[in-house]
Amino acid sequence: MEKSEGIEKLFFDLASESRLGILRELTQQNFRMNELARKLDLTPTEIFRQLQRLTEALIVQKLTDGTYVITNYGKLTLQLLQSLEFTFRHKAYFLNHDVSRLPYQFVNRIGELSSSELCMDSIENVNRSVQDFKKAEKYAWVMGEKVLESYGPAMSELVSKGINFRFLLSDGLLPSYNSVPGEALHVERRTLTNIPCIILCTEKKAGVCLRSTDGRMDYVCFASKDQKFVNWARDLFLYYWNLGKPC
Repeated sequence: MEKSEGIEKLFFDLASESRLGILRELTQQNFRMNELARKLDLTPTEIFRQLQRLTEALIVQKLTDGTYVITNYGKLTLQLLQSLEFTFRHKAYFLNHDVSRLPYQFVNRIGELSSSELCMDSIENVNRSVQDFKKAEKYAWVMGEKVLESYGPAMSELVSKGINFRFLLSDGLLPSYNSVPGEALHVERRTLTNIPCIILCTEKKAGVCLRSTDGRMDYVCFASKDQKFVNWARDLFLYYWNLGKPC
C-alpha cells in the first residue's frame, strides 16, 4: 500500500527560493508563465517545472485565460509560513530571548512582526522610544519594570493635548518622573506581578523587548510602524493591562 504523505511533503514543496518567489509574486496579482519567468529571471523550462509542482501541490492553479493564481490554501500556507520565516531570520535573537513567557495566542501570531526592525543597540532603543513617545497623537501605552524619567518632559505638553497614557509597571514601582498638571484625567496606572517584556505602543509605532533567557531586560528591541506589528503590540499590552491591578 502506498505510504500516505505527511507535512514533510509540504515543506519539500516549499523548499525552493524559486517556488517561494512565485508565490510572493502571485499574492500581488495573477501572472502568465512567461511573465513570471521574466520577473524571476527563470528559464521557460524551470518556470514550467516549478509551476507544475506547485499546481500538483494545490498551492497554485492555472485559470482558463492562461494565468496562474495562488489558491486559498496557498494563501493560508504562505501566511502561516511568515512565522517560520521571521523566527528563522532572527534565530540568533531567539536563542537568547524567551518568547515562551508570552501567551500562546501571541506566539502563534508572531508572523505579524515580520516587517519589524531588530535593533541591538540598547541606548539607541531607549532614545528612540523617547522620540516615539513624544510623537503620540492619541495614546501612549508603556509596559515595563519602570517608566523612563526621560518621558517626563514630554508629558506636560501631551497631557494638555488629551493624549491617553497607560503605564503598566512591576508591583511596587511608580513612574520616576514628576507629576504634571492634568495628569489625573489622562494617565492610568496599573501594576503586574510579572512583567514578561517591555512594550511601548502608540497609534503610530510600537516597540517590544523580550526578556533574555536569564530573565534580564537587555533592551534589544523589535520596532515598526507597520500596522500589523502595532496591532500585535497593542493587543499584547491590553492582554496584560486587563490582568493588572489599579494603583
